Amino acid sequence: MSSLYSSLASEVSELEMLLAGMPEENVLDRKSLESRLAKVKRQIVETPSIKESPKVRLVFRGKPVMDTQGIAADFASKAAGAFNEAFAAVMASLTEPLQSMGPIPNRDKRQLLLTGTAIGSFGFEFALPSPENADLLTLLPEADESGQAIDIMEKLLRYAALGTDDDVAGIVEEIYPRAVKGVSKFLDLMVQEQAWCGLEFGGTSFRYEGHEQIKVAAERIRDDNIKEYEDSFQGKFQGVLPTARTFEFKCADTDELLRGKVGRGIETPDILNIDWLHKPINAKFTVIQIGTKRQRYSLKSLADLALRQ
Repeated sequence: MSSLYSSLASEVSELEMLLAGMPEENVLDRKSLESRLAKVKRQIVETPSIKESPKVRLVFRGKPVMDTQGIAADFASKAAGAFNEAFAAVMASLTEPLQSMGPIPNRDKRQLLLTGTAIGSFGFEFALPSPENADLLTLLPEADESGQAIDIMEKLLRYAALGTDDDVAGIVEEIYPRAVKGVSKFLDLMVQEQAWCGLEFGGTSFRYEGHEQIKVAAERIRDDNIKEYEDSFQGKFQGVLPTARTFEFKCADTDELLRGKVGRGIETPDILNIDWLHKPINAKFTVIQIGTKRQRYSLKSLADLALRQ
């Protein structure tokens, strides 16, 4: 039950108790309470007591799928586990540093719930983990981390097969290497088992056309095709677009203009315009390169900046 629904229900009880104990001759006071009671009851009707979690459908084709009979149980178990592990890593990477090893932070709150089989196909239907504050999402849909995580996974699966290297790099720079590796392991499993898959969520869906296409996608986001490292630069920020979370940085020694992204670890990108604009600094950027394409830069934390003496 949502906290908003609980609050409204509690207010109804209090108003009804006040009315029950109020003398009939207090006409104005009673009218005021009755008006408020009617308004709160209307709000309750419009507010679901339990909000159904969004559903994700993951379907399969290929060798493990037995015509119209079913799907190999061993493959189904491994595929569901690998997809869930990738989802937990991607979701965690949206809000906190994700180390290359060790437990995923708050993993128990970042797991998909298997709710059934995908109707009309061989696969699964998952419910996204319930947000801690469901009412907040009514006002701020962008706070839905689980929805963002699935959206990122869908784009990474799609771009790995059909997008450019810049498309892939744009997704990779939003999350940590471990999260990318989780999606890569899921695709590697598909390749090993001679299977391919499709993902449906909300109004979007993507399905691989066959085994060869998923092999291409798996190669695209494999560790040895993605270079990610940190490098230091001296120069000055030329400007930051807070909404787009992009920056321009002019290198002191070469006058080269670097364009990059402000990482999610910096809650208010405009702080760069306020405190760091046009000041000589030492900056440590994360550099991402897919294959031999151009390098992309991102600033993960304000701790990676220091004024030059």
